[in-house]
Amino acid sequence: MHHSIEVEKLSYAYPDGHAALREVSLSIQPDEKVALVGPNGAGKSTLLLHLNGILSGEGTVRVCDVDASKGNLGRLRAMVGLVFQSPEDQLFSPKVYDDVAFGPLYQGLSPEEVQARVGEALEVVRMSGYEERVSHHLSMGEKKRIAIATVLSMKPEVLVLDEPTAGLDPRARRSLINFLRDLPMTMLVSTHDMLMVRELFPRMIIMDEGHIVADGATEALMGDAALLEAHGLEVPCI
Repeated sequence: MHHSIEVEKLSYAYPDGHAALREVSLSIQPDEKVALVGPNGAGKSTLLLHLNGILSGEGTVRVCDVDASKGNLGRLRAMVGLVFQSPEDQLFSPKVYDDVAFGPLYQGLSPEEVQARVGEALEVVRMSGYEERVSHHLSMGEKKRIAIATVLSMKPEVLVLDEPTAGLDPRARRSLINFLRDLPMTMLVSTHDMLMVRELFPRMIIMDEGHIVADGATEALMGDAALLEAHGLEVPCI
């Protein structure tokens, strides 16, 4: 069976000896939208960084049947659009156009194709007309959308987001949730926003201390208050 993401017995320890991942296994189907939740230090961000080869641990990671090995890093990073929690880690050019064009230029595309990719990505995130704007003068919600555009311009197979609603006001948060709902892509999203999880993700994976402790239908896991409390999570009030 074809999987968009397949992880088998992945373990990783940081140089200081801290074991961040302990034999993590999961698979995600094409077009599936999955939430990754758990307390700080559970290993969520560490797992995400393995999906495009920024980190490499013991075990197997495959994206669209491509192994996350050193020889495949170029292909892997084109397939996995990783959006960091802080847009400041993703936006570093003077203008929005340059940030969104960076990936396609790195892929060696022609100037005409790069321009088309930038226009298409900005249209998808509903930021058309922002090409000449200065990224660092934008609101947090606008920066988050531009950060997503920087990976969509590379036409990835999988979108991976780390805390996408962090730092957003209610209007920007609602706008981003609606945008993610309408985006027809395989998606793995690490978040503490349990209301968003309930609304947007049919499946939820709970991590704690480097392990996957639960993986199932969001509705069922949300109904287990003892499970959520045991792993530092709160049942959404609404």
